[in-house]
Amino acid sequence: MSKTTDKPFTAKGAATRRRIIETAADLVAARGVSGATLDDILADSAASKSQFYHYFADKDALIGEVIKLQTERVFAAQGPRLASFASMAELRLWRDAAVALSAAKKRPGGCPLGSLAYQLGARSKPARLNVQASFDAWASFFVTGLVRMQKSGELMPGADCVVLGRALLAALQGGLLLTLAAGDVKPLEIALDMGLDHVARHLAHDQPGRGRQIAREATALHPGPIKF
Repeated sequence: MSKTTDKPFTAKGAATRRRIIETAADLVAARGVSGATLDDILADSAASKSQFYHYFADKDALIGEVIKLQTERVFAAQGPRLASFASMAELRLWRDAAVALSAAKKRPGGCPLGSLAYQLGARSKPARLNVQASFDAWASFFVTGLVRMQKSGELMPGADCVVLGRALLAALQGGLLLTLAAGDVKPLEIALDMGLDHVARHLAHDQPGRGRQIAREATALHPGPIKF
């Protein structure tokens, strides 16, 4: 937590604080939490120790802000598409875009929040809870979209949207991890396809012409790029 929460930051102070957080996030992503030393963070952000301790109580407080920043980055990429999907066709387009994004990276796979969860799980309970809160918020995008599908009649009334939403997030995270290890997006494709097939088993099948309607939706939609 910042030591100056009772006072607003000046524009210059806010910029310095943001620069330290962004530098820390990039170093943590490249070297891990333990490998990103405070000295390296300060050197790369051109900040002094006095500036650091003006904005952060300690490194743990900085890591808390790194979690927030990485969450912002993930949601900026995933949120717009996930925040609006209301059909299986749109969910499949999200799948295709997620795979394309991973394939376009120099090193396919991996997730900044997943990496932080692994590194911080046993190190700090507050940090672990912060990461968990980020995953919960991410899962809520899936859950809300599935509820929209349920309200429109595409998803069965008895389908558990919370369980299905968390299953989709688990498929995404597992696929990203295995893709990172393999250096190829095939594991991500398999994991997401299995997740979507699980959702498809809960679709309502008593709607006349529903299959043709989904096909028309898929043809009409044009996925845009997703960037982390």
